[in-house]
Amino acid sequence: MSFVFFVVKSRSGGQGHGLMHRRLLGRTGLSVSMVGFGWSSIGSVFRPVSQAEADATVRAALDAGINYFDTAPYYGRTVAERALGVALTGVPRELYVLGTKVGRYGHESEDFDFSAARMVRSVDESLARLRCGHLDVIQLHDMEFGSLAQMWNEALPALDRLRATGKVRFIGITGLPLKTLRAVHQHAAPVIDTVLSYCHGTLNDSTFLPYATELRAAGKGVLNAAPLSMGLLTRAGPPAWHSGTPELRAACVAAAQYCTQRGADLSDLALSYAFGLAPVDCTITGLGSVAEVQRAVACATRAPEPALLAGVQAILSSVQGSTWPSGRPENN
Repeated sequence: MSFVFFVVKSRSGGQGHGLMHRRLLGRTGLSVSMVGFGWSSIGSVFRPVSQAEADATVRAALDAGINYFDTAPYYGRTVAERALGVALTGVPRELYVLGTKVGRYGHESEDFDFSAARMVRSVDESLARLRCGHLDVIQLHDMEFGSLAQMWNEALPALDRLRATGKVRFIGITGLPLKTLRAVHQHAAPVIDTVLSYCHGTLNDSTFLPYATELRAAGKGVLNAAPLSMGLLTRAGPPAWHSGTPELRAACVAAAQYCTQRGADLSDLALSYAFGLAPVDCTITGLGSVAEVQRAVACATRAPEPALLAGVQAILSSVQGSTWPSGRPENN
């Protein structure tokens, strides 16, 4: 694994004060911060976020050394991409790495479209919303909701053709079931540069890590998302729509209480753990405010307290690797 310490340039072109590890994203040559800025929160998915707050959050992230921005048309039904495009206006293009997605545009089955024509149209739409000339990483979004054969026979070849035009530089895949990621990667490995897994590189589920090691050996960029397991690893607990089992929820509640009793916060521990995972190039977490950026950076610059980590892992051992279905049954 390659690490680089760097001095951050601010939006105005001056020198910032942040220090953070950067890691090479597989063989892409892209140098990315170990903390990735997930844009679902800025898309007002969880609460309303003004453009002024989005701008301030981006400035704080850049000054802290965060340079990888992960978004999607699905986040806020294009709100996140539009807000990011405005927030990055005037920022030199070489100061950030931009990843977005194609294929998923809503919650219903008709909101998934992995056809070649939609790939082309979606990239053009994202470029317009993001106000940029090219995308660093374009990713198939939640492939388990579509036909996997269409992914390698139609969607990925279409993105590969777009790469030849210069509109996109690198191509990635995303999804919840590891089975889906493995299947698509095995069929289309030469085209794929990055693999993004979420909820499987966390305190309660580390099943992505052996596969991440394989991907790293193959030169692929490894992206880990949702280090808080979509709310499971928080004091407040997950939202009502979360699909985790009652046993998993109960174990995470117990872990949160264990941390609180010791003057700690389960979320901080979970973030520190995920940011330090060796086989991962970048861990993406939702950041919706300047305070959340500051918290993530603090967690990224300290290792988990060993005794606290051991106690939480013991509590979660009975549910370690417990997951939930997503997408079509045959893709799980």
